[in-house]
Amino acid sequence: RLEDMSGQEADLRSAIASTEELIGRLDEEITQQFDTAFRAIATKFDEFCRLLFAGGSGSLQMADEADGDAPGGIEIVVRPPGKRLQRLAMLSGGERALTGVALLFAMLTVSPVPFCILDEVDAALDEANIGRFADALRTLSESIDFVVITHNRATIEVADTIYGVTMTDAAVSRLLSLRLADLPAEVSA
Repeated sequence: RLEDMSGQEADLRSAIASTEELIGRLDEEITQQFDTAFRAIATKFDEFCRLLFAGGSGSLQMADEADGDAPGGIEIVVRPPGKRLQRLAMLSGGERALTGVALLFAMLTVSPVPFCILDEVDAALDEANIGRFADALRTLSESIDFVVITHNRATIEVADTIYGVTMTDAAVSRLLSLRLADLPAEVSA
Protein backbone atom coordinates (compact mmCIF):
# COMPACT_ATOMS: atom_id res chain seq x y z
CA ARG A 1 0.00 0.00 0.00
CA LEU A 2 2.94 2.33 0.75
CA GLU A 3 4.31 1.74 -2.75
CA ASP A 4 0.90 2.53 -4.28
CA MET A 5 0.53 5.74 -2.24
CA SER A 6 4.15 6.74 -3.02
CA GLY A 7 3.45 6.25 -6.73
CA GLN A 8 0.32 8.43 -6.51
CA GLU A 9 2.29 11.11 -4.65
CA ALA A 10 4.98 11.08 -7.36
CA ASP A 11 2.29 11.36 -10.05
CA LEU A 12 0.70 14.30 -8.24
CA ARG A 13 4.03 16.08 -7.77
CA SER A 14 4.84 15.53 -11.45
CA ALA A 15 1.41 16.88 -12.49
CA ILE A 16 1.85 19.92 -10.22
CA ALA A 17 5.30 20.62 -11.64
CA SER A 18 4.11 20.34 -15.25
CA THR A 19 1.07 22.53 -14.48
CA GLU A 20 3.28 25.19 -12.87
CA GLU A 21 5.61 25.04 -15.89
CA LEU A 22 2.63 25.49 -18.24
CA ILE A 23 1.33 28.41 -16.18
CA GLY A 24 4.75 30.05 -16.35
CA ARG A 25 4.94 29.63 -20.14
CA LEU A 26 1.39 30.94 -20.58
CA ASP A 27 2.07 33.95 -18.33
CA GLU A 28 5.16 34.77 -20.36
CA GLU A 29 3.32 34.40 -23.68
CA ILE A 30 0.35 36.46 -22.47
CA THR A 31 2.66 39.20 -21.21
CA GLN A 32 4.54 39.24 -24.50
CA GLN A 33 1.34 39.39 -26.59
CA PHE A 34 -0.13 42.10 -24.34
CA ASP A 35 3.03 44.21 -24.58
CA THR A 36 3.08 43.90 -28.37
CA ALA A 37 -0.61 44.81 -28.69
CA PHE A 38 -0.30 47.61 -26.12
CA ARG A 39 2.61 49.24 -27.97
CA ALA A 40 0.77 48.98 -31.31
CA ILE A 41 -2.44 50.43 -29.85
CA ALA A 42 -0.51 53.22 -28.11
CA THR A 43 1.12 54.20 -31.42
CA LYS A 44 -2.21 54.21 -33.27
CA PHE A 45 -3.87 56.04 -30.35
CA ASP A 46 -1.37 58.88 -30.71
CA GLU A 47 -2.02 58.99 -34.48
CA PHE A 48 -5.79 59.13 -34.00
CA CYS A 49 -5.46 61.78 -31.27
CA ARG A 50 -3.43 63.93 -33.67
CA LEU A 51 -6.04 63.39 -36.38
CA LEU A 52 -9.17 63.88 -34.26
CA PHE A 53 -7.82 66.82 -32.23
CA ALA A 54 -6.15 68.39 -35.32
CA GLY A 55 -2.83 68.37 -33.48
CA GLY A 56 -1.74 67.66 -29.95
CA SER A 57 -0.85 64.16 -28.84
CA GLY A 58 -2.06 61.20 -26.84
CA SER A 59 -0.36 58.40 -24.99
CA LEU A 60 -1.21 55.21 -23.18
CA GLN A 61 0.96 54.34 -20.20
CA MET A 62 1.06 51.41 -17.84
CA ALA A 63 0.23 52.61 -14.34
CA ASP A 64 2.37 51.55 -11.41
CA GLU A 65 1.40 48.32 -9.73
CA ALA A 66 -1.27 49.14 -7.20
CA ASP A 67 -1.18 46.16 -4.89
CA GLY A 68 1.74 43.74 -4.93
CA ASP A 69 1.50 41.55 -8.02
CA ALA A 70 -1.79 43.03 -9.20
CA PRO A 71 -1.50 45.15 -12.35
CA GLY A 72 -1.98 48.87 -11.86
CA GLY A 73 -3.97 49.55 -15.02
CA ILE A 74 -3.55 51.88 -17.95
CA GLU A 75 -3.35 55.67 -17.83
CA ILE A 76 -4.68 57.69 -20.74
CA VAL A 77 -2.95 61.04 -21.16
CA VAL A 78 -3.90 63.55 -23.86
CA ARG A 79 -2.56 66.95 -24.87
CA PRO A 80 -5.12 68.80 -27.00
CA PRO A 81 -3.60 71.51 -29.22
CA GLY A 82 -2.63 74.56 -27.22
CA LYS A 83 -3.09 72.84 -23.85
CA ARG A 84 -0.88 70.96 -21.45
CA LEU A 85 -0.88 67.19 -20.87
CA GLN A 86 -4.01 66.13 -19.04
CA ARG A 87 -5.36 62.90 -17.64
CA LEU A 88 -8.72 61.74 -18.93
CA ALA A 89 -10.64 62.99 -15.88
CA MET A 90 -9.44 66.57 -16.49
CA LEU A 91 -10.73 66.79 -20.09
CA SER A 92 -13.99 68.39 -21.20
CA GLY A 93 -16.89 66.21 -22.33
CA GLY A 94 -16.10 66.68 -26.03
CA GLU A 95 -12.39 66.01 -25.45
CA ARG A 96 -13.24 62.84 -23.54
CA ALA A 97 -15.51 61.70 -26.36
CA LEU A 98 -12.72 62.32 -28.91
CA THR A 99 -10.25 60.47 -26.67
CA GLY A 100 -12.60 57.50 -26.38
CA VAL A 101 -13.13 57.47 -30.15
CA ALA A 102 -9.35 57.68 -30.71
CA LEU A 103 -8.80 54.71 -28.39
CA LEU A 104 -11.59 52.68 -30.03
CA PHE A 105 -10.31 53.45 -33.54
CA ALA A 106 -6.75 52.56 -32.47
CA MET A 107 -7.92 49.18 -31.17
CA LEU A 108 -9.97 48.56 -34.33
CA THR A 109 -6.96 49.41 -36.49
CA VAL A 110 -4.65 47.04 -34.61
CA SER A 111 -7.21 44.25 -34.33
CA PRO A 112 -9.93 44.76 -36.98
CA VAL A 113 -13.38 43.27 -36.65
CA PRO A 114 -15.95 42.63 -39.43
CA PHE A 115 -18.39 45.25 -38.12
CA CYS A 116 -18.78 47.76 -35.32
CA ILE A 117 -21.86 49.46 -33.85
CA LEU A 118 -21.43 53.03 -32.59
CA ASP A 119 -24.33 54.51 -30.64
CA GLU A 120 -24.35 58.32 -30.32
CA VAL A 121 -20.56 58.51 -29.93
CA ASP A 122 -20.64 61.87 -31.70
CA ALA A 123 -23.25 63.46 -29.41
CA ALA A 124 -20.74 65.50 -27.39
CA LEU A 125 -18.78 66.71 -30.43
CA ASP A 126 -19.02 70.15 -32.03
CA GLU A 127 -19.11 70.73 -35.81
CA ALA A 128 -15.32 70.93 -36.30
CA ASN A 129 -14.78 67.71 -34.36
CA ILE A 130 -17.64 65.98 -36.17
CA GLY A 131 -15.88 66.59 -39.48
CA ARG A 132 -12.65 64.99 -38.28
CA PHE A 133 -14.62 62.12 -36.69
CA ALA A 134 -16.46 61.54 -39.97
CA ASP A 135 -13.17 61.55 -41.92
CA ALA A 136 -11.64 58.97 -39.59
CA LEU A 137 -14.83 56.90 -39.76
CA ARG A 138 -14.79 57.03 -43.57
CA THR A 139 -11.15 55.84 -43.61
CA LEU A 140 -11.84 52.93 -41.25
CA SER A 141 -14.99 51.97 -43.15
CA GLU A 142 -12.78 50.72 -45.99
CA SER A 143 -12.02 47.63 -43.90
CA ILE A 144 -14.78 47.59 -41.24
CA ASP A 145 -18.55 47.90 -41.69
CA PHE A 146 -19.98 50.46 -39.26
CA VAL A 147 -23.51 50.86 -38.01
CA VAL A 148 -23.69 54.38 -36.59
CA ILE A 149 -26.69 55.46 -34.57
CA THR A 150 -26.76 59.24 -34.59
CA HIS A 151 -28.87 62.37 -34.86
CA ASN A 152 -26.00 64.47 -36.17
CA ARG A 153 -26.46 65.63 -39.74
CA ALA A 154 -22.72 65.85 -40.52
CA THR A 155 -22.23 62.23 -39.46
CA ILE A 156 -25.24 61.12 -41.50
CA GLU A 157 -23.83 62.87 -44.58
CA VAL A 158 -20.84 60.50 -44.78
CA ALA A 159 -23.01 57.37 -44.70
CA ASP A 160 -23.40 55.05 -47.68
CA THR A 161 -26.83 53.88 -46.54
CA ILE A 162 -29.24 55.61 -44.19
CA TYR A 163 -31.99 53.94 -42.18
CA GLY A 164 -34.39 56.04 -40.17
CA VAL A 165 -37.65 56.10 -38.33
CA THR A 166 -40.19 58.85 -38.82
CA MET A 167 -43.69 59.40 -37.53
CA THR A 168 -46.63 60.14 -39.80
CA ASP A 169 -49.47 62.51 -38.95
CA ALA A 170 -51.47 59.54 -37.67
CA ALA A 171 -48.76 58.91 -35.02
CA VAL A 172 -47.63 55.75 -36.78
CA SER A 173 -43.92 55.01 -37.00
CA ARG A 174 -42.54 54.43 -40.47
CA LEU A 175 -39.15 52.97 -41.43
CA LEU A 176 -37.15 54.64 -44.16
CA SER A 177 -34.04 53.48 -45.99
CA LEU A 178 -31.90 55.26 -48.51
CA ARG A 179 -28.88 53.92 -50.34
CA LEU A 180 -26.96 56.95 -51.54
CA ALA A 181 -25.26 55.06 -54.39
CA ASP A 182 -28.71 54.43 -55.89
CA LEU A 183 -29.55 58.14 -56.12
CA PRO A 184 -28.99 59.87 -59.46
CA ALA A 185 -26.00 62.20 -59.53
CA GLU A 186 -26.84 65.90 -59.56
CA VAL A 187 -26.08 67.69 -62.78
CA SER A 188 -24.49 71.10 -62.33
CA ALA A 189 -25.78 73.86 -64.59
